[in-house]
Amino acid sequence: MEKKKMTFALAFCNRGFMPGELIYAAREEMIRAVQNAGYDYIAMDPEATKFGGIETREEGALYAEWLNNHRGQFDGVIFSMPIFADENGAIAALQDAGVPILMQAYPDELDKMDFAHRRDAYCGKFSVTDVFTQYGVPFTCLQPHVVHPLSKEFAKNLKDFAAICRVVNGMKRFNIGCIGARTTAFKTVRFDEITLQKYGINVESFDLSEFFFKVGKIDDNDPDVNHKILELEHYTDFSNVPEANKKNLAKSAVVLDRYIADYRLDALAIRCWNEFEQVLRICPCVLLSYLNDKGIVASCEIDMCSALMMRAMTLASEQPTAVLDWNNNYGDDPDKVILFHCGPVAQSLMTAKGQVTNHKCLIKRTRAAVGERTRGESKRFRRRFPIARRRTEKSSPMLPRVNSQQTKYRRSSSDVPVCARFLTYRISCKDLHTADLNITPLSA
Repeated sequence: MEKKKMTFALAFCNRGFMPGELIYAAREEMIRAVQNAGYDYIAMDPEATKFGGIETREEGALYAEWLNNHRGQFDGVIFSMPIFADENGAIAALQDAGVPILMQAYPDELDKMDFAHRRDAYCGKFSVTDVFTQYGVPFTCLQPHVVHPLSKEFAKNLKDFAAICRVVNGMKRFNIGCIGARTTAFKTVRFDEITLQKYGINVESFDLSEFFFKVGKIDDNDPDVNHKILELEHYTDFSNVPEANKKNLAKSAVVLDRYIADYRLDALAIRCWNEFEQVLRICPCVLLSYLNDKGIVASCEIDMCSALMMRAMTLASEQPTAVLDWNNNYGDDPDKVILFHCGPVAQSLMTAKGQVTNHKCLIKRTRAAVGERTRGESKRFRRRFPIARRRTEKSSPMLPRVNSQQTKYRRSSSDVPVCARFLTYRISCKDLHTADLNITPLSA
């Protein structure tokens, strides 16, 4: 996934009776902190106001005008309080910022509490955030309450704030594709399209019959199909996929790519069950997995709400994410649960390369339809991969990686629909409270 470099607009407070000279050093330190963290910045000319800070309503209006003139050039605002802030100037400056605002306040030092060095920013932060709350202006406060820009704590604050900016800005306005109607059996995935539009989320709907028609119109030797086959074979293990199924998977991928390009889709949900299996003799799981790794959020079963959550998590973490079913209890342990889904999880979230296999449920259904005995299914074999653990900090918005158990089933005929992989997980419910999600495969 391509990562965008974030840019922050910097603002500094001032208060007439406080030591304004401290603002000069704060500007240098904040710029250094932002650059050290790998981000860009823009800042108003320090000569435009006294000490380069914002105190009066007039200075606040001047900053607001400067901010408006640079609209689109910044992802968030960092409001730095090296001393006690004047809330009137602050709200005038940032009331219409339209992006996330991080409140940062400097700590006092016990051996520098004389009038020339005392900051009082600890108290000033309470005042400013109280007024912003009164005005209904959103802002972000992170721990600790006061923090020096060059500290490791603030470096983490910047990382978290960048994630907040990506989520807030990325969820304001985007396009999501709905391919196929919701199945009657899945009322749990119903959603309100008009409500989504009120929040800037535009839904583009496509009928499955149109999708299948487009797939049927593509020639087997179409260059796009051949190129897509190479991409998919490089992406994961296609060694057990019959040619006819592989062609239909590639054609379906081409149609998805064209929908995404034509309608500028940022995410999509698809009706994967069971017309794809009946008409095209494929399961689109691996195609959704591939899209998630490319940065296009893709959910199955027309689960639009999961697609929305996956987009928010992807924006926060800058990596593919997955939403799985809380499927089973884990024996008698009340603090563990088994997570499961058929296989749309991104390859990059796995500890080893996956394999496209026959869908066990459909093998059983197909054999039952033709009267074939299924006793041999008990001789299937499993292949498990090493467990990798990824930890996240308690307050980090980053989503931890998950590890897959990939299962290869004995192939039936090429007429059996092909899907990506079965995924089974276990997770401690207690871990959910700490965001320390050490997810491991369920033992065979």
